Amino acid sequence: MNRTEFIVATAAILFVAFCLGWFASWLVNRFTRVTRAEIGELDRMAQALHEAEETRDQAITYLQQREADLTNQLTQTEAELRAAMDGLRDARHEAEELRGWIERQNQGA
Repeated sequence: MNRTEFIVATAAILFVAFCLGWFASWLVNRFTRVTRAEIGELDRMAQALHEAEETRDQAITYLQQREADLTNQLTQTEAELRAAMDGLRDARHEAEELRGWIERQNQGA
């Protein structure tokens, strides 16, 4: 095999390799191409995700507001309970003083 035949054989092999590579690239591109329907589906999914995130944010805001309201209500209820317990303690103390005073009056009479 002389030099010219070697160059022609090498060129032919490289050309065939190029053609096979191009064909393989075309096949891969053909099978992995995104269709308009898939793009539409992706757009719908993105919109649904966006709406879900907005709904989640609204729910979080509502829950935070509700938690603040309930915490405020609990604080007020605890304050009322403390006031009622203090009043009851004072009433019991006053009742004990009155019982003692009545007993002393009955013993003296």
